[in-house]
Amino acid sequence: MDIVHAQVRENSRAESLAEGRSVRRRLARKGLAGSVPHTRDPITILEEQNALRLPELLPLRTERMLASPFAFYRGTAALMAADLAEDPHTGLLVVSCGDAHLSNFGFFATPERRLAFDLNDFDEAGVAPWEWDVKRLTTSVVVGGADAGYDEDVVRSVAAETVRTYQRSLASLLALSPVERYYMHTDLRSSRAGLDQRSLAALDAALDAALARARKRTSERAVRRTTEIGADGVRRFVEDPPRMTHLPVEQDEMVPFFEEYRAGVGIDLGLVLSQYAPVDAVRRVVGVGSVGTRCSLVLLEGADGDTLLLQVKEATDSVLARYGGTTFSEATAERFAASGNGLRVVALQQILQVVSDPFLGHFRRDGRDFYVRQFHDMKGAIDLEGLEPEAFGPYAAACATMLARAHAQSPGFARVVGYLGRSHTAADAIVDWSFDYADQSLRDFRALRDAVASGRLPAPPETVD
Repeated sequence: MDIVHAQVRENSRAESLAEGRSVRRRLARKGLAGSVPHTRDPITILEEQNALRLPELLPLRTERMLASPFAFYRGTAALMAADLAEDPHTGLLVVSCGDAHLSNFGFFATPERRLAFDLNDFDEAGVAPWEWDVKRLTTSVVVGGADAGYDEDVVRSVAAETVRTYQRSLASLLALSPVERYYMHTDLRSSRAGLDQRSLAALDAALDAALARARKRTSERAVRRTTEIGADGVRRFVEDPPRMTHLPVEQDEMVPFFEEYRAGVGIDLGLVLSQYAPVDAVRRVVGVGSVGTRCSLVLLEGADGDTLLLQVKEATDSVLARYGGTTFSEATAERFAASGNGLRVVALQQILQVVSDPFLGHFRRDGRDFYVRQFHDMKGAIDLEGLEPEAFGPYAAACATMLARAHAQSPGFARVVGYLGRSHTAADAIVDWSFDYADQSLRDFRALRDAVASGRLPAPPETVD
C-alpha cells in the first residue's frame, strides 16, 4: 500500500484492528524494549553528514552539539535512525516526522492569524514504523529530563505517560472519519484536564511566556532586527558572522530562484508574491543538526517599501531513508525524485500538520533541492530549559497527542491501534528502550567530545587557534 498516494480504500476498522493484533505474533509488545548491540561508530556517521555540509560552519555545528547531552541528542537523528533500523520493529508504517523530539514541537501562526501548536520540523520526514517517532519523542523526555536535573522516578513517570497519551489519543481517533481526523487539532491548554493546581499553574506560566514570545516574533520585527537602510536608500541585511553572512549573489541572480518558487505555489499566493521582488539574501545558520546545510534568508520588497522575509532551506535525503533504510512505494519515490527533496518536505509537512504555512514551496537549482517558508511568522516554542517538573509532563503529553494526530492521517493506522491494544505493555517496553537508548546517546556524546579533543572533528570556534 502506498501510504502517501493511496489509490484504493483501506480495509475496515475491524479488519485493520485484527491485522494489527496479528503482528504481535511476529513481535510481541514486550519486544519493543529489545535492542541489538550497535557496532557503528557514531563519529563516522557525523563525518558522513559533515561531508555534505559547508566546511566553514562545521566548528559551529560541533559547538552546538557539545552544549549539552540534550543538544547532542537533537542533532543525531541520523544515529538514531541507523540504530532503530537494526532493532526489532513492527513494520507498521506511517508517514513519519523522522525527528519528533520535544523541541521540534511549537507554535506558529495559521492563515487566520491564530496560534497553533503542532510538529514544526520536517527535514527528515518520510515513512517509518510508527514506534520510531514515538521512541524518538520518549527518549527526548528521558534525555531532556536528565539534563534538567529531574528525579529519575519523575522522568520515568513522564515518559510512561507520554507513550500512554499517544496510545489513548490514537485509539480515540479511530472513531473519527478521515475528514474529521484531518480537521482535528488541539493546543497546550486542552491538556489541562486532570491536572492538579500546581501543575495547572506551572503549565499556564510556561504557556503564557511562550505565547508572548511567539506573538512578538513577526516578520516585521525580524526585518527591523536584521536589516538596515543604507546611505543609498536600499534596505539590506546586517551581517553577523558566522551566523549570518551575505551570499555572493547579485539581485538579478536571485530572480530566477524566486520565479521558480513562485511558479510552484498556488495561484492566489503567486499573485501576492508578484507584488514583491527579492532585494537581498544572506546565509543564516539555524538549529543544531541542521548547521552546515545551506539555509538562507531572502528579503523581498514591494513598490511602497513593504517587506516580506522568506527562509530558503536545503532539503537533503531524509535520515529515515539514508540511515533507516525505509522507502516509499515506487510511484511515490519516482514523484519525489522528479521534483526533489523539497517536494518531499513540503508534502509530508502538509500531511502531518493540522495547518501549514501558506508560503510553503520548493524548487531545485544546480542539482540541489530547497524548500521555502516564511521566517518568524509568530513561530515559538516552550523553553525546556528551566521548565518546572509540573509543566514538563503536560507538555510532553501535548506533544504525544499531536504526534498521534499526525500518524492518524496515514491509511491503516488502525493496525497500530490493534497492535497496541489497551494494556500498558507496549508503553512500558518503549520506556525501557528509551532509558537504554538515553545511555547510548550519552556514550555517543562523550565520543564526540573525545573526537574533538583528538582533532578528528572540527573544534568549536572558541577553541580554534
